[in-house]
Amino acid sequence: MTYLGRIFLLTTILVVFVKQSQAVCGYESCPATKPNMVNIHLVPHSHNDVGWLKTVDQSYYGYLNKIHHAGVQYILDSVVSQLLQDPQRRFIQVETAFFAKWWEVQSESMKKVVKKLVNEGRFEFTGGAWSMNDEADVNYQGVIDQFTVGLKFLNETFGSCARPRVGWQIDTFGHSREQAAIFAHMGYDGQFFSRMDHNDKDTRLEELTMEMIWDASESMSGVNLFSGMLYNFYSDTPGFCFDILCTDEPIIDGDSEENNVEERVDHFITYAKNMSEHYLTNHIMVPMGGDFQYEDAKVNYKNMDKLIKYINERQASGSKYNIFYSTPSCYLNSLHQSLESWPNKTQDFFPYAHEKNSFWTGFFTSRPTQKRFERDGNHMLQVAKQLSVFANLTSEQHNEDLDYLRQTMGVMQHHDAITGTEKQAVSDDYDRMMYEAIVGASNNAKDALRILTNMPNGEFESCLKLNISECAFTKDGADNVVVTLYNPLAHKSTQYVRIPVKEENYQVTNEKGNLVPSEVVPVAKEVLDLEYRSNNTQHELVFKATVNKIGSYYIKKVESSENSQTSSIKIINPRESDDSETVVESSLIKLVIDNQTGRLKTIEMNGVSENIVQNFGFYKTHTSCAYTFRQDGDIELIEDDFKFTVYQGALVKEVHQKVNEWVSQVIRIYEDVNRVEFEWLVGPIPIDDNLGSEFVTNFKSGISSNGVFYTDSNGREMMKREMNKREDFVADLSRQPVSGNFYPVTSRIALQDDSKRLVLLNDRSQGGASLEDGALEMLIHRRHLFNDGGGVGEALNDTQYGKGLIARGKLYLVLDLVEEKNTITEREAEKELFLPFWKFFSKAGETGKASTKSIPDFDDLPKSVHLLTLESFTENEILIRFENFLDKSESNVISFNIRDIFDSLGGAAIRETTLDGNLPLSEMKRFKFHAQNSGNKPSTVEYSTAQHKSLEADRLDDASKFVVTLYPMQIRTFIIQTN
Repeated sequence: MTYLGRIFLLTTILVVFVKQSQAVCGYESCPATKPNMVNIHLVPHSHNDVGWLKTVDQSYYGYLNKIHHAGVQYILDSVVSQLLQDPQRRFIQVETAFFAKWWEVQSESMKKVVKKLVNEGRFEFTGGAWSMNDEADVNYQGVIDQFTVGLKFLNETFGSCARPRVGWQIDTFGHSREQAAIFAHMGYDGQFFSRMDHNDKDTRLEELTMEMIWDASESMSGVNLFSGMLYNFYSDTPGFCFDILCTDEPIIDGDSEENNVEERVDHFITYAKNMSEHYLTNHIMVPMGGDFQYEDAKVNYKNMDKLIKYINERQASGSKYNIFYSTPSCYLNSLHQSLESWPNKTQDFFPYAHEKNSFWTGFFTSRPTQKRFERDGNHMLQVAKQLSVFANLTSEQHNEDLDYLRQTMGVMQHHDAITGTEKQAVSDDYDRMMYEAIVGASNNAKDALRILTNMPNGEFESCLKLNISECAFTKDGADNVVVTLYNPLAHKSTQYVRIPVKEENYQVTNEKGNLVPSEVVPVAKEVLDLEYRSNNTQHELVFKATVNKIGSYYIKKVESSENSQTSSIKIINPRESDDSETVVESSLIKLVIDNQTGRLKTIEMNGVSENIVQNFGFYKTHTSCAYTFRQDGDIELIEDDFKFTVYQGALVKEVHQKVNEWVSQVIRIYEDVNRVEFEWLVGPIPIDDNLGSEFVTNFKSGISSNGVFYTDSNGREMMKREMNKREDFVADLSRQPVSGNFYPVTSRIALQDDSKRLVLLNDRSQGGASLEDGALEMLIHRRHLFNDGGGVGEALNDTQYGKGLIARGKLYLVLDLVEEKNTITEREAEKELFLPFWKFFSKAGETGKASTKSIPDFDDLPKSVHLLTLESFTENEILIRFENFLDKSESNVISFNIRDIFDSLGGAAIRETTLDGNLPLSEMKRFKFHAQNSGNKPSTVEYSTAQHKSLEADRLDDASKFVVTLYPMQIRTFIIQTN
């Protein structure tokens, strides 16, 4: 019978077959195991990348299979039909993005069948986020958001039986501690993965530490997660891939001369025996699946049925092996019931290497412009979500546009998206999706601002090319332009605003009509020379703005500088000076530039003076790829002197440096801003020598860091790193001593000694290291000619407009004393740099009517409280998250009352949930696992619940019911039911 014929037959019997049973899902539905036997949990699964070698749609529809055989819609069709054949069969679904796309086009009868399978625990969601996110390059906000989207879909579609209990991070290229903390805060019982450094895995296999309790926070007690490493990989047992994409032998039984049952069973039992010797309990988990497998699931299940049958038949003759269909959650349940105790893990699993010449540290930086674009997408998402709440945007179009950006951002967290480890055509498709989604959500923002401001006819246009100092709205002139600024942070913020303009005189006023100091600064020549940049505007208007939530500033062209409040810029050309150095100074910072070399020489700030020299250089390579960074030799520094010009204004001082024909930089200090900004422009990286390059910048100081430095974990807690050392094993750095010391830097990297501290903050995820005492190095751009090595099948040779990719980005340097709580300013800067003002542009017209809706004031919250999330959750619900963004060394427990916020949002009732927003916190019940160093083993299974009482209240309750307490680094999530 043809495939379509089977599906037609299936759908005709659904109504007869389906009888919605009482839900017996979750751990209650797990198969029985046998004591005194090796219980083999066979886990059918298909790993479906949300874009990699093919685009999301190509992978779903099964298009362009000559590139890669992948057709997710057929996988789901086929799996469901086969699960109906035998109630013992199981399957796990991971990527909600693909499942939601499939679900949308199913008939009602098919939906009933799937709901029955879910309610019986036979079709189980594992992971459950929109995609299987990367763990190195992502910021925690994007991860939480995409889990919220995925789990909300599952909850609304199926209810509690669809809620995953286990994380399934099997293909990410290393694992972060913050990801484990996120799983714990969402109420997950554990997670499983399949990639770790080969030396680490060898050690763990020998010491029986493949499964562990991960202590996932230094600041919060009790935040731990059971984590297990798969024995082989996430693909099938070697020799037992029964999928149509594989060539392993099927199991042949019956009277055939080809009968191989005994041989195949012997082989599998030998594998199971070897595997069981490396784990602590009498349970082992064997994944049966791989990339885009199960398109013809009948083949898979028919052979697995035979494997189960013939292995279990041997029990009658004394075999101690018991095999059955299972899921990762059922396997974890068996481990929990074993009452075993487990080793601890405290650091993370970076960097990952699958062999000694292959550290996967290149993807920390691959495709730097797309990594920045992802940040822009998150920025707009937070702005549009907040504005949509304030303006009560509820139309179908508004919801669709916002959901599209939510889902697109979920796709961008995927471990082949933000990592830059996809084919170029897929990268281009990600860019298309991002652009369309940002534009769609910006329409929400426009509509909201027309309601919330006194400009009902304002254009509120966004400029998406500000990264190259270009804005279509001001290219023909900035006269009578209104810049409306939206601040997504909880607290009032003061930031400098830069607007591309022509070289004219301007007057800037605030909403009260007060003049605001400003100045016009030239755009760097190297930016003006970009072939694809329109050069109508060759300057930027700079002014300082202070905004609580929404603030507008008015720009008007005037005839002379006397009427403008615009200060003049002094130009200093060091070639016309006899001095050996140039001093560039604000009230807070002093920079000294060496006139001979054009390089930074000294920085003074925060009462600290330190010689700091910045270099640019590259590691030449012929075998680096999108994943791996393999240097062929030592760093090659750019030794030539830099040409530079200084522009000194009252608000901003800039040093424009030309390093060579493809590298330039602007160093900036702003008045009253306590950090130094380095805006780099790199590319096209030359490939004339037919070699690739890892392009880096480093900052060398005299700080005695003794090989120790610190990097953030997904924008949250800092991780201690030590050159050439790992927490649990000895890494093989014989071939790659440089790349093996790079770590992911999502927001911050730092080093210090007893008195001084040097910090770099960045505007996108990058690889970072400290390869010498007192030095920080950032990998900022990459270009390679090697035809991959990790499966992509093409080189990482980004091009744009027919030439090698040019990237522009920023680093921010802070030099400070090592004193208690001094790092608070770094935390505050992280938030401001990650979510700065979003700029909206309109033409100044007649003032419209007054605002129609007041905006809740969050500025009264304690200064360490971050408004992590504010968004519409359902038609009558709002999701809100508060975060204490300081760690235990920077903050104490804080309490505040949210009754005023609740009332201003039209609250009728409020309830607290787990981090993802989809489970009442009062219902969270997690497996409790005991550590080996905690003493005696437990005598019965134990569980843990929330460490604080869940907040639940309604409008009739006293204000005292609305007190929120936050420990350092704690996030609390609430759903507000509105009127």
